[in-house]
Amino acid sequence: MTSGKQARRQRQAQVARPPVRSTEGRRASPKVLLLALLGLVGLAVAIVLAVVFAGGGSGSSSTSATTLPDANVIAQQFAGIPQRGNVLGKASAPATMVEYIDLQCPVCRSFETDVMPTIIDRYVRTGKLKVEARSVAIIGPDSELGRRAMIAADEQNRGFNFAQLLYFNQGAENGGWLDDSMVAAAATSIPGVNVKALQDAMNSSSVADQAKTYDQQAQADGLSGTPLVLVGKTGGKLTAVTPGLEPDVAAMTAAINAALGE
Repeated sequence: MTSGKQARRQRQAQVARPPVRSTEGRRASPKVLLLALLGLVGLAVAIVLAVVFAGGGSGSSSTSATTLPDANVIAQQFAGIPQRGNVLGKASAPATMVEYIDLQCPVCRSFETDVMPTIIDRYVRTGKLKVEARSVAIIGPDSELGRRAMIAADEQNRGFNFAQLLYFNQGAENGGWLDDSMVAAAATSIPGVNVKALQDAMNSSSVADQAKTYDQQAQADGLSGTPLVLVGKTGGKLTAVTPGLEPDVAAMTAAINAALGE
């Protein structure tokens, strides 16, 4: 698959501490030993309390996953914009965009990170456009795991944050980077996400049914490669934007303005 504005590759279907030695001939007094013991007890209590307060209250599962790079940038990108399931933007927006994306797709990454931030600020944040993201798996098994995780994130109304985090941290196609640990790290990086609930939902029937629906919709819309982007008036017929190519800002702007009658 090529990057930038070139034609996309069509797809079918990245020192141990030394032991303390006693000093010959020196013995600690009972008072010193008692104070040392009390100090150790206090330290243990402090550690337990720190763990309890760090893990409690948020509803998220405890995980050793760390926050991914650019998490704050992505949180700011979507801050204040409604998310409901796989839809980003005002429900009554007069124009609609549907996008089919594979989370391993490098051209999708280019589109989402180079083009969509402008579209979101210009049209979604202003209430003119709503975006419906349909995650598909055409590159390989890791894409399937990723899309199940994104659909599970959709159930917590954070699917767009989740997808963007993966695009910002994308590795090579089928390189093994999109695994359970990456899913946990991405979920952990999104404020308000219940990580355990997301992980449990990945294998649920509701996620499987939604994935099947996306596949059916993709077939009906003639998906042959990603990203496939369709734009039109809300409730009307949607038209593919630069089919076979990655849409740029100019092409997206023209399509959206036409849908808005501008």
